[in-house]
Amino acid sequence: MPKPYSMDLRKRVLQYLEENNDKMKASQLFQVGIATVYRWVKRKKQRGNVEPLKKKSTYKKIDDQRLIAYVEKNPGHFLSEIAKHFGLTLQAIFYALKRLKITRKKRLRFIRKGMRKQERNI
Repeated sequence: MPKPYSMDLRKRVLQYLEENNDKMKASQLFQVGIATVYRWVKRKKQRGNVEPLKKKSTYKKIDDQRLIAYVEKNPGHFLSEIAKHFGLTLQAIFYALKRLKITRKKRLRFIRKGMRKQERNI
């Protein structure tokens, strides 16, 4: 999600509009979209300020602590098994694990296998 414009810029645009009342010129001068200027003017009339709207907390399908505890308890389970346990899709589990920086790669087995090949070649 993009960052909101700074309060300083919003105030400068509205200050310019109080003096000149030319929204198109303000849009070009401050390099913001004309629709943005109209929204700020409307918000100033309705609410009395132009502060950016606060985003409510995002809804998560899965509790992070429960997922971490489950993965620690069952490290060998596949994503499909974890998804079935929580009643979610594979993609939801994949992105939750990615967000938590938990990898599901089992590298140890592959490293040992590669080491055996190297030992045979020596």
